[in-house]
Amino acid sequence: MNDDLPDTVKKCIDLLEENLAILSNLEYDLNDEQEDKLQSDLKLHQLYDMAEDVSESSKLKRAESNFVRRMAED
Repeated sequence: MNDDLPDTVKKCIDLLEENLAILSNLEYDLNDEQEDKLQSDLKLHQLYDMAEDVSESSKLKRAESNFVRRMAED
């Protein structure tokens, strides 16, 4: 029984590592769907501000994803 435990834990860790990117992408896609709402009658400066917000948000999400991946590798 004691010899099987490390092998079982290793298999679980391997499965998590394989699926971490998939799960991260699913979370990202689900959050994006919730944020996809159209607004009409926006001014140019509002569109510019929104573009900056989207850029910042995507950079933060990418950084979070990379951080989680690095933590899983350790």
